[in-house]
Amino acid sequence: MTPTIKDVAKLAGVSISTVSRVINNSKPVSFEVRRRVLEAIKELDYKPNEVARSLVTRRSNLIGVIVTDLGNSYVAEMVRGIEEIGQMYNYDIILSSSYGNIDAEMKFAEFFTSKQVEGIILISEKNDYEVIDEMQNYNIPFIYINRYYNKNNLFTVSIDRSKACNDMAEYLINLGHENLLYVTYEDDDKYSVEINKIEGYNKAIQNKNKNGFIYYAKGFTIQDGYDMGQSVIEFVKKNDITAIFCGHDEMAIGLMSYCYDNNIRVPEDISICGFGDKKIASIYRPRLTTIREPFYDIGAVAIRSVIKKINGHELKEDKLLLPFQIMKRESCAKL
Repeated sequence: MTPTIKDVAKLAGVSISTVSRVINNSKPVSFEVRRRVLEAIKELDYKPNEVARSLVTRRSNLIGVIVTDLGNSYVAEMVRGIEEIGQMYNYDIILSSSYGNIDAEMKFAEFFTSKQVEGIILISEKNDYEVIDEMQNYNIPFIYINRYYNKNNLFTVSIDRSKACNDMAEYLINLGHENLLYVTYEDDDKYSVEINKIEGYNKAIQNKNKNGFIYYAKGFTIQDGYDMGQSVIEFVKKNDITAIFCGHDEMAIGLMSYCYDNNIRVPEDISICGFGDKKIASIYRPRLTTIREPFYDIGAVAIRSVIKKINGHELKEDKLLLPFQIMKRESCAKL
């Protein structure tokens, strides 16, 4: 039979309430009594009932994490950061994938509250403000991470995307490129981070007195990058552009694939860079020059911030900005 708390108390020669105090560390217990209880627990291989324990301590040590798709490499890196830091602080993770379905996100949020999670982290790629409003009504610590949309007055962890794009454009200019093209995707949502990225790019162009162009693609996937290849190259030739800065690594990889299939050499004929530093960026040849977003660190800082909020600490800022890095690789050449 599975040992019970009563069996532990009998073997240790103490009351059931004393065993409970030792397990939950709720009230002071003498060193000798604690030693006897812990030895009895070890001898019997007793496993406390976590549900009952959480009712006593009012702590579940659970944090709910909702992601779009764990198959996405950057999401997996964030979750790894969340899990590893969570383990350091004795928190377990309940993980659910919504695949971008807002109804699923609502369902998971309700499920998490039924499991008495102490905090929720939502990693999304949608402008799902209805879900955010619902989660804020639960009155538990909540952190929102989104690489594509901003949400004002809501705590998040990210990088300074405007400065990142400014620095990348300056890097290209310092390589000798006079005419630059920034490739983004059509999105008229006022909360789109592309607005910030374009601002940073334009600032560098204006400060350095160079020629900057913007091209709007239909999307930001690898296929979108490939499909826009012909029209982008025509635009490049027309405006004597020598460097293309893609707002997402996937677009850059797709564009480079188009160039390869059409005998356009990268970087000899055209320099191409991206944003994100997804795993494929350092695998594809030539390796992609890009802005590295610290995905693991974003996840790690997010759960650390949730734990701080759980423990009653006020977070001074709405947004934590982590350092980024320009990964200088072979897809961009000096003129």
